Amino acid sequence: MKRLIIHGDPGIRKNAIIDYDDEEQICFSISRQGDWHGPDEPQLWCVIGAEEERGDFERRNYVPHWLDTESIDAGAVEVVKHADELAVE
Repeated sequence: MKRLIIHGDPGIRKNAIIDYDDEEQICFSISRQGDWHGPDEPQLWCVIGAEEERGDFERRNYVPHWLDTESIDAGAVEVVKHADELAVE
């Protein structure tokens, strides 16, 4: 599991699937930052991981401050699935 900061909005929502580090990663949570007083474009702060890590995420079996953090631009995100079927656009 790791935290991924996306500069810009590639149009993903919670439970989206992205291709990152040559693996399909699930966005367990997404926090949108910078809409009011932030930079020119929003930032999405995501917790991503493999399907096997979903149980640890749901039980909060991790320390958020100790997650590895990486940063990419929205144009570099390869989206496999934008969101769950129940997500509101």
